[in-house]
Amino acid sequence: MRLQSASLVEGRDYYLENGLYVFTAYYLRQRGYCCQSGCRHCPYGFRKEKENCRPSQS
Repeated sequence: MRLQSASLVEGRDYYLENGLYVFTAYYLRQRGYCCQSGCRHCPYGFRKEKENCRPSQS
């Protein structure tokens, strides 16, 4: 199922937090795949390692 931005429903598919869109587990399940970005509500169980989220120290 491919979701179109016009079909997104606030509260069901996403909510706003500090001006940013946060996708819900419902939306992410409907999208049908894991993007491996470490989404807060990832229904696929993907979690980024904290070490990978830090900027590299050069």
